[in-house]
Amino acid sequence: MNLPYTLIFEKRTEDYPKWLPAAVSIGSVIAAFIISGILLKIIGGEPLRVIKFFFTATFGSWAVFSDTMVKATPLILVGLACTVAFKMKLWNIGAEGQFYMGAFFASLVVLVPMVNLETTPKFLIIVLMMIMGMIGGAIWGFIPGILKAKYNVNEIIITLMLNYIALYWNNFWIFDKWSDAGFQMTPQFAKVAWLPRLSDLAREYRMFSGITLHLGVIIAIIAAIIIWWILERSRWGYEIKLIGDNPAAARYAGLNISKNIILVFMLSGALAGLAGMSEISGVVHRLQERISSGYGFTGIIIAWLAKLNPFTVILVSILFGALIVAGREIQPSGIAYLLQGIILFMVISSDVLLRYKIRLINLNPQEA
Repeated sequence: MNLPYTLIFEKRTEDYPKWLPAAVSIGSVIAAFIISGILLKIIGGEPLRVIKFFFTATFGSWAVFSDTMVKATPLILVGLACTVAFKMKLWNIGAEGQFYMGAFFASLVVLVPMVNLETTPKFLIIVLMMIMGMIGGAIWGFIPGILKAKYNVNEIIITLMLNYIALYWNNFWIFDKWSDAGFQMTPQFAKVAWLPRLSDLAREYRMFSGITLHLGVIIAIIAAIIIWWILERSRWGYEIKLIGDNPAAARYAGLNISKNIILVFMLSGALAGLAGMSEISGVVHRLQERISSGYGFTGIIIAWLAKLNPFTVILVSILFGALIVAGREIQPSGIAYLLQGIILFMVISSDVLLRYKIRLINLNPQEA
């Protein structure tokens, strides 16, 4: 049967509307939920019941919402880390390793220790751990940065390999030198090195009882504001976007591309390292083998779904934080990961809508 109409993809010759990226991202998430629901139905599940449970288990009360925000905190920071690098068309796939190195360097403050934990104010210890975490991540970002800038080494391969080096570097210390009674973790940090939680105020304010939200959430939001200002309001942000969009024009304008590659990789690594610090200080309170639920790789999805907008990164991170929290409750346990994978596929696929317009063509115009 010959169809009178066909769909064609026409390359955009003009800028797309400002609302389109947000609409595409929202549409991608909705489509992912619909497809996941269909798959659940095929395997005998109850899609509406699962989706309802997903929202009640992650946003149904202040207590469960605080759990969602705790999971979203490192995701916001690694999402920002990927956003900064991707703005310059640098493919940092190493946020996971930078996360682990940030956690390791922050742990040095407590485990060496670098200060007297009994006399140093809690505020100074937390600040020092933040600085050390950022230094650790920045060092791990400097390595692919210098190799890319000086020798044009493929940053995807380098950052990917560095993930494994960081993981096994941590394992060396927690399995041997810093092992707590032979377990794959260090002794618990002194409470002076814990990020403050709202639940700490429960004795004075009963409304905060069971609220696990910690100071890392505020740190992540402040980081998003700073990154937005850098990318959208500063001269350096303009240089980052120019180098990413048109390296030849940037070079002609006299910009130091090699220097900017190194600095952007270090900033990206520092943000991922700060995420590692927030996780060990705010959640697990020790350095251990599995402190990341694949945060570094999830940050890649978040950055793309947010269309490299720092404020949208916060919203998307909350969604993925909810996926992690719900994944502990929804059965079968792979549903959350299935949804996450479908969202990634839909995000990548939907990018075509930003580059092409879809038109319906009448194959028999004389009959119209």
